[in-house]
Amino acid sequence: MTAPTIAVIDNGICNLRSVTKALESVGALARVVRTPDELSGTNARGLVLPGVGALRDCVAALRASGLDEEVRRWIAADRPFLGVCLGMQALFERSEEGGVEGLGIFRGNVVRFRRPAEFKIPHMGWNSVNFVQPASPLAAGLATEGEAFYFVHSFHCVPVDPAVVLAECDYGGTFTAAIGRGRCFATQFHPEKSQAKGLQIYRNFATVAAT
Repeated sequence: MTAPTIAVIDNGICNLRSVTKALESVGALARVVRTPDELSGTNARGLVLPGVGALRDCVAALRASGLDEEVRRWIAADRPFLGVCLGMQALFERSEEGGVEGLGIFRGNVVRFRRPAEFKIPHMGWNSVNFVQPASPLAAGLATEGEAFYFVHSFHCVPVDPAVVLAECDYGGTFTAAIGRGRCFATQFHPEKSQAKGLQIYRNFATVAAT
């Protein structure tokens, strides 16, 4: 596989080093971008939107830089895209977290976990993921059930269309752990914090970007 160049959006609220190092470790060329001009200058084959913290800050940073429209155009053209954590939540229409309006690429909302008291919020740590669409290129080389990934979140995505759900997780009830449509993918978990299985996610995305 020829090493694809993958652009990583710096929205000011993500651990860029972890994400770029993970991409580089699976053979991709990671390039950090902060503006539409920087993105166009990379000739990137794939685009990653990571994020931790508050969704309001993530979406505000995208809009301030103009990268919100670049993300919309990129996904509309079916170019390889990967959202991580907040980068997944930002793709939906709105969030209960401060009433934030997302990018609206996927229909649905981001809602706060409502769980019995024994389930601490945020949902933080390792949890098992089941791929409900194991034929997805994002799931290549991974077991259909029981793969463990690392989560840190208080809100989760509720898609209108169940066909976009790639993976699910249980935390006092089932929630969406990954989504996909065409060559657009997103995970609620952090692949860059999920050791070998997380690197497989990035490897799979790099393979999509290279083809």
